[in-house]
Amino acid sequence: MAFSFVNIQTLFEVGGTRDINNLTKVYDQPELLELAIRSASKGILDNQKLITGKKILLKPNWVTHDRKNNDKICLRTNDNILFAILNIIIECKPIKITIGDAPIHGCNWDNLLGSDFYAKIQKLKDASSINIEIKDFRRVTFNPTKNNPLKELNEISKYVIFDLGKDSFLEPISSPKSNFRVTNYNPNRLKESHTIGKHKYCLTKELFDADVVISLPKIKTHQKTAITGALKNIVGMNGDKDFLPHHRVGGQGFGGDCYPGNNILRRTSEYFLDCANRKQGDFFYWFWHYMSRIVWKMSFPKNVHHLSAGWYGNDTSWRMVLDLNKIITYGKMDGTISSTPQREIYSLCDGIIGGQGNGPLNPDPLPLGVICFSNNSVMTDVCFATLMGFDIQNIPILRNAINFSKDQLVTLTINGEKTTLENIKAFSVKTKPPDGWIGHLNKT
Repeated sequence: MAFSFVNIQTLFEVGGTRDINNLTKVYDQPELLELAIRSASKGILDNQKLITGKKILLKPNWVTHDRKNNDKICLRTNDNILFAILNIIIECKPIKITIGDAPIHGCNWDNLLGSDFYAKIQKLKDASSINIEIKDFRRVTFNPTKNNPLKELNEISKYVIFDLGKDSFLEPISSPKSNFRVTNYNPNRLKESHTIGKHKYCLTKELFDADVVISLPKIKTHQKTAITGALKNIVGMNGDKDFLPHHRVGGQGFGGDCYPGNNILRRTSEYFLDCANRKQGDFFYWFWHYMSRIVWKMSFPKNVHHLSAGWYGNDTSWRMVLDLNKIITYGKMDGTISSTPQREIYSLCDGIIGGQGNGPLNPDPLPLGVICFSNNSVMTDVCFATLMGFDIQNIPILRNAINFSKDQLVTLTINGEKTTLENIKAFSVKTKPPDGWIGHLNKT
């Protein structure tokens, strides 16, 4: 029986009020951050046998660049969390540290990581003589607000292609019509990767070159999967979103899961959006794009109606996430799946200020006041859903993923003391769900 753990550290006075302003200041206290991370990761990040002379991969949540004031604290992994873990790992002298992610295709990388960030990285490299590389794992970029042509950042040779075939979680909902979609992506390209009996993913080779993999999620709500944490964060190791189904086109009445019902105006809007995405970089892109928006508004959408399938009936995204977790755990460099785990994935979750509301791209600050270090992604996300006051049975990604952990002995701790999931409920905070999940997540 495999042993796993979830270690939670609080960064607020137990029993006190969790205040956004006070918790924000925690990010500016490097000694406090390092102390909390050392406590949560004792025996792992300070383990010379595990770290010394090894190649380390750090996978933060760099979903996109900051676009509004609160994004600095609730959108992505805080930079100071990243520097704190770097300081700890460097002490054990790894041979190389790679830090990378595949943000959304419209993310401005230069705005995501500014000159100060790179200056601090260079300072660490000079002081430690350790090779620290920053990688953009995206294969291509396209900014839908500018309609610029696709730009290839990395050659396909830098990735490993996996085909899970009939073993994919997506197989039961696959159709000969190839109706999988990713909003603002060309559906023709996705069709080449996912259909009946074929389910391909595109993983960065950095994953398979690493000796130790540490994911650094930002804990937030998510419009498509309810929450994003340890399970969802590894999606950024897939470098091309043309391999990542997010939903199925059409309402449930049309055999899709983009929204409930079978409204013909909404289906027409989706058709126009497909036309636009097939014309990316072309003048006619804007024509179809605006037609899609106009017709969508004419359908009088409610909170569960989203062109990007951001609602509780999305039955696709969680399957894609679990597919990738299978590959991350069992996948080999030759593109095959082993019957035994090939690597252990650790996660250091940034939940000091989490995100609530319409995450992952437009969250509001959520004062959770914790960090978490774990080697069990499923139980980590179960704990955070509990801290958010959500009903786990109403979250498909967790309800289905729990089977991954059924044979594992999981130890839960808070501040070094053993605890239970029931006791963790005492630390929960009221959390605003995404619009499409209102009335579906919070326990009464």
